[in-house]
Amino acid sequence: MSRFSSLLHDRLTATLIALIVLCAVLFIWTSLERPEVPTFIPTTPSPTEIGTEQDARTVTVDASDPGIWRFFDFSRGSVVEAPGPEEWDMAFRRFQIIVNGGRGMEGQGGVALLEDINFEAVSLVPETGYVGSERNDSVNSVLEDWYNYSFTSHVLEPKPTVYALRTADGRYAKIEILGYYCIGALPGCTTFRYVYQGGGGTDVVSK
Repeated sequence: MSRFSSLLHDRLTATLIALIVLCAVLFIWTSLERPEVPTFIPTTPSPTEIGTEQDARTVTVDASDPGIWRFFDFSRGSVVEAPGPEEWDMAFRRFQIIVNGGRGMEGQGGVALLEDINFEAVSLVPETGYVGSERNDSVNSVLEDWYNYSFTSHVLEPKPTVYALRTADGRYAKIEILGYYCIGALPGCTTFRYVYQGGGGTDVVSK
């Protein structure tokens, strides 16, 4: 190899190494740069019987402790502590969400994906086709895919998806998950809006 060829080879090698280093630095920088995310203050639990009324609200459940399930009851519009086997409808633990129905559950609960439709447009939910939780511990096959996760920013974002939900006592609601972060961008504050039909029907028109 001539001296010129050797010099050209060395320069090309150095340029390639510099490009690899630059790409690595850019990847690390984008990984560390966390985009701003919507944050929410946990809703203070205040269980109050809804009765046969329709209930529409937005709720933030503080499920930031990875070792504790937080239980939500639509018939009382609130997080509830230490509920009985049929006294809750959904449970949250960080990014995991289950419903009170299916194997190992006491309730009749289930969830169904309503595809390609926005929240306000849903006026009726189906009577059938609901999926319960597969394991008593942590999984519902419909809800386990409720978010998108970025491996560069490490940010979790809810998909713009609407779900129909059947409660533990066989009533119905529509829900949409809006956020996942507490004040300070700390993970685990699952925020969702819903319309619950306390009268037992499937009509869930947003008012």
